[in-house]
Amino acid sequence: MAFAAFATAEAQPQAPRKTSRIALLLLLPGILYLVLFFLTPLISLLLTSLQAPLEFGDIGQYQYAFNWQNYVDVMTAYWPHILRSFGYALAATVFALAFSYPLAYFIGVKARRWPLLQSLMLVLVIAPFFISFLLRTLAWKQILSDESFVITSLKALSLLGPDAHFTGTPFAVIFGLTYNFIPFMTLPLYTALERLDLRYLEAGSDLYAHPFTVFRKITIPLSMPGIVAGTLLTFIPAAGDYVNASRDFLGGPDTQMMGNVIEANFLVLLNYPAAAALSIILMAAILVLVGIYVKRSGTEDLL
Repeated sequence: MAFAAFATAEAQPQAPRKTSRIALLLLLPGILYLVLFFLTPLISLLLTSLQAPLEFGDIGQYQYAFNWQNYVDVMTAYWPHILRSFGYALAATVFALAFSYPLAYFIGVKARRWPLLQSLMLVLVIAPFFISFLLRTLAWKQILSDESFVITSLKALSLLGPDAHFTGTPFAVIFGLTYNFIPFMTLPLYTALERLDLRYLEAGSDLYAHPFTVFRKITIPLSMPGIVAGTLLTFIPAAGDYVNASRDFLGGPDTQMMGNVIEANFLVLLNYPAAAALSIILMAAILVLVGIYVKRSGTEDLL
């Protein structure tokens, strides 16, 4: 009896080990995927950013080194593009939040009584994803071109000067970023607001709170997960965008963002270390800014 009890006690700790091994085996494909398609390219990008020109080599030929001067050079040469990228991304994120919150509130809260209308409005929010990002931006370039009906009408009404133009300006780039990333802001907000318990709002009204106070004290805090998720999903891709600011779309020579500089260094100038260094700087800056934002908003437990 004693021997059997001892054997049973010895055998019990083996169960957690077996469970952990099974969990590790289940995680293994995901870990291999991340190592192969994320960690390996990231290490390659970091090594490329430290390369030095090959002595007596042609343009585009580099050798592996630890040339940290690449980071100093790109920061010195492209600091206006870095500031411009984050400025445009921040402005587009603020505008997207301002436009998306009322829309998401109407769909998630006010339209609950009409499921068909709610579903239809959700489809309209998602509909732009069925059209190519490039085609949508190119369409806006045609709509906002100097010869378009919109611009000529604004000039005829003296709302724009005779020589004024919209494309190729910072306003056009921010407009394009806002338009293209509004769905990324609206959907997380809708998800958070759709789960909002309306009894909290009724309780605030029963306590004679002003509607704005109810919105500020109840609605916004309860929808904070959607605000954080939507802000991150909008700001991060907007900061690295290179389509809207391109000369071929809504941008011009004075609106180039980091994405455009990286593209030019990789594909035109064949300056791979500079392009890789800019990419690393962009990723690091986004991580720092996102970390500060999440910490200040007090929502680090939501990520």
